[in-house]
Amino acid sequence: MRTPAEFLAAVTGERRRAEAQELCALIAAATGAPAEMWGASMVGFGSYSHRYASGRTGEWPPIAFAPRRQALVLYLAEGFEPYAGLLARLGPHTTGRGCLYLRRLADVDRDVLTELVRTSFARTDGRTITP
Repeated sequence: MRTPAEFLAAVTGERRRAEAQELCALIAAATGAPAEMWGASMVGFGSYSHRYASGRTGEWPPIAFAPRRQALVLYLAEGFEPYAGLLARLGPHTTGRGCLYLRRLADVDRDVLTELVRTSFARTDGRTITP
């Protein structure tokens, strides 16, 4: 399996590649956790356990991202509901269940993005979450 640096160096499109590398550095600095590949196309930081009512468990990164063709996709384990105030200040984005879509990293407030990443990571890294 490729390293995160190798994966990001192979991202198609010069702008998307540069944005992905910048986002990786931002997340690493905000969390203090090393980047790791989670599957073939997602870079994650840290890990938490999730336990379902069925008893099934698993490990997942509290913060991860994937450079997709249309947007950088940031995944937060706890979703975005607790962060409405930060999202209002972030800049252009859309959200889905647990996904934050950024079309252009240059258009968002880096300080707000850093705060969002840092806070969410601190609330989930190393913990067990029961949805």
